[in-house]
Amino acid sequence: MSAIATVYAVFGSHDEAERIGRAMIDTRLAACVNILGPAQSLYRWQGAVEQAKEVPALFKTSAGLAERLIAEIAAMHSYDVPAVCQWPIERAAPGYLDWVLAETGAAE
Repeated sequence: MSAIATVYAVFGSHDEAERIGRAMIDTRLAACVNILGPAQSLYRWQGAVEQAKEVPALFKTSAGLAERLIAEIAAMHSYDVPAVCQWPIERAAPGYLDWVLAETGAAE
């Protein structure tokens, strides 16, 4: 298992993804955020099937910061129940691993 993780989250707009992503970079909870193109989401919510355009994002962080990153994203998120989850990274290129750890302060 690697010392880094990816946190996946979806947002209601690109602006929200960017605002929260920038905050996570500024606080060094994430080294990088990839904000992806809009996605069509289908889901069941309060007994009804819904659909919406959402914006997925991938946050790169150290494994030790992932839980705190998830909590911070959820606290800033506009959804009542935001989809924010950790994807473990099994392997990573050594330079990338070192960069993520350095940028999140985990290498210090």
